[in-house]
Amino acid sequence: MPKSLLPLLLFVPCAALGAPAGPHAATPTPTPTREHFAPPGWEGSYRELHYSPVVRIGDWVIVSGIPTPDGADDEAKARALFVELRKHLRSAGADLDDVVELQSFHVARDQAEFRERIAPVLKAHREFFKGHYPAWTAVAVSGLYSKDATFELRAEAVIGSGKAPRATIGKP
Repeated sequence: MPKSLLPLLLFVPCAALGAPAGPHAATPTPTPTREHFAPPGWEGSYRELHYSPVVRIGDWVIVSGIPTPDGADDEAKARALFVELRKHLRSAGADLDDVVELQSFHVARDQAEFRERIAPVLKAHREFFKGHYPAWTAVAVSGLYSKDATFELRAEAVIGSGKAPRATIGKP
């Protein structure tokens, strides 16, 4: 083989590896759109504090931390917080059934106070998540941005994922 053909023979297979193949080769992958939402009453978060209460990327929805609203006691506050979470989710086309992960932050000085503070939240959680449960991480913190908030909740959801959930774990 002439030495002048060797670089050409090496180039052709390498070029073929990078070439798109198949009937969909010319179809570009769409870039997901990022949409920002603020349920009624939360517009100031976006305008003044410069954060989005809710962000949607494709079917993925992220809800920023929602501080506890006013309430008679921690259980009432927790219920109101889950109602508010539902409003946030619905602003982006999701619902509580679509929640795949929760993170909660509880103001507490130590483990004992943390366990005391999370008990009413666990009770309310059972009222709102009856069938299949999202992953959940609860953390004790020394303080939250909202001065009088005793806890805060953030969530991630995948729109439509709650329509036919499955679990290999038996219900309690």
